Amino acid sequence: MMCGIGSAFALDVPMSMAQTIATKGTTQGVPACVACHGAKGEGNGAAGFPRLAGLGQSYLLEQLNAFAASTRQNAVMQPIAKALTDAQRQAMAAFFSALPSTVTAARVPEASHADTGAWLATRGRWTDGLPACIQCHGPAGLGVGESFPPLAGQPAAYIAGQLRGWKHGLRPPGPLTLMVLIADKLSDAEISALADYFASLPTAGSRRPKTEGAKP
Repeated sequence: MMCGIGSAFALDVPMSMAQTIATKGTTQGVPACVACHGAKGEGNGAAGFPRLAGLGQSYLLEQLNAFAASTRQNAVMQPIAKALTDAQRQAMAAFFSALPSTVTAARVPEASHADTGAWLATRGRWTDGLPACIQCHGPAGLGVGESFPPLAGQPAAYIAGQLRGWKHGLRPPGPLTLMVLIADKLSDAEISALADYFASLPTAGSRRPKTEGAKP
């Protein structure tokens, strides 16, 4: 039994329904979320499925709604999101946002210019108007608030796929169209380097630190 998530459900859909969908799926053909995203929402790095536990509730709901509307394209998630009702998508966002995250603060070594991923993540490339990733996604890629999710420890293939999705118009532009502008300035090699960098950052069993405006 997954506990400690009742307070997140200011919804008409009961917690038990969200947990059933997460662990067993629905009779309408929605598979259990945990089959891909892990029993505790921890993700599956080997298969490229991202961590959901502890991500912002409004962020998760925005992504599910984007999949349902086909503005964010993914062959696996689009049919799943379309098969969920509005209330069920709200419930799933609340459910996974309230699960304990595996991300904790890590000491990040000084970046070397020779390490492209670390340099872009922590320093950016201001001659090209490219900010450091951590300016929005927080120190060590832990995430900030509801709009900038944690990147640390997410699968490299997933991170690279999302950056290429923004580059090729397969994801909504997001806040201030920042990610489209950023992705357009990255080469394929730089995308791979950034993805490898954030995937390599250490994680441990603790909650993502709370930030102002973030929901529990």
